[in-house]
Amino acid sequence: MNDVRELLGRAAEEAGRPVISTEAVYAKAARVRWRRRAAVSAGAVCTVALGAFVVPQLSSSAPESPRTSSVAAPVKSPGHTGRAARLTELLPGGVGAIEEVSFADIIKHASPLPPEPPRTGPLDGQYAVRRDGGVGYLTVDVRDAKAVKRKLGGSPRVKDLCKPGNGEPARTDCVREVLSGGRVLTIWSDAMDYGDGTPQWGPELTARLTLADGGELAVRDSTGFEADIVQGPLLKTPPLTRAQLRELMLRPELLPKK
Repeated sequence: MNDVRELLGRAAEEAGRPVISTEAVYAKAARVRWRRRAAVSAGAVCTVALGAFVVPQLSSSAPESPRTSSVAAPVKSPGHTGRAARLTELLPGGVGAIEEVSFADIIKHASPLPPEPPRTGPLDGQYAVRRDGGVGYLTVDVRDAKAVKRKLGGSPRVKDLCKPGNGEPARTDCVREVLSGGRVLTIWSDAMDYGDGTPQWGPELTARLTLADGGELAVRDSTGFEADIVQGPLLKTPPLTRAQLRELMLRPELLPKK
């Protein structure tokens, strides 16, 4: 019995190195017993080996239980970041509590969370807006000219988003505004009624600012989404009004410094 324990102790000292098979331990223990003529039965050896060696290995390497989200529970990650605070400073009072979130977490319940994507704009991200018991979302995404070209995949850029082509549905309440410096701002409403699915997004306002250099700023102003597990019910209206969304789109703080 002591022979087996001694061998198992040596195996434990090898933690982090290639795992020693139980067969090798049994074989060496048998040789030691034969030399020392210890009266230990093979059944007892197996019991000790399985109890002292195999079980700790399994318990130490057991995967963690997957994270689950509770209904209406606040998202823990990424949480209250500096970006959320800076975005809050750009918004009018009464919009709601702003918290940076990850759609991979709250929609797909991914664990662990995937690495953060590269950010072009200083406030690029996904944000929850909590107000009056509901939860809506704001997304901010800046793409440079190269990223816009990759997204189009060689297709020509639509000059007027209020006049979509290639069989795309017409955009509701679409307003196109030509600004100074070669910029074009387009804002429209989207009922997000594209059939059943999970998540089922609520109505939203969408805005895109085409930049003179070919880049683009895109913001989604969503009432939220419905799914089996959600952070809260839909907002009655998007977090920002159309006028507030327009004002946000024109804030230079959303764009990278030149």
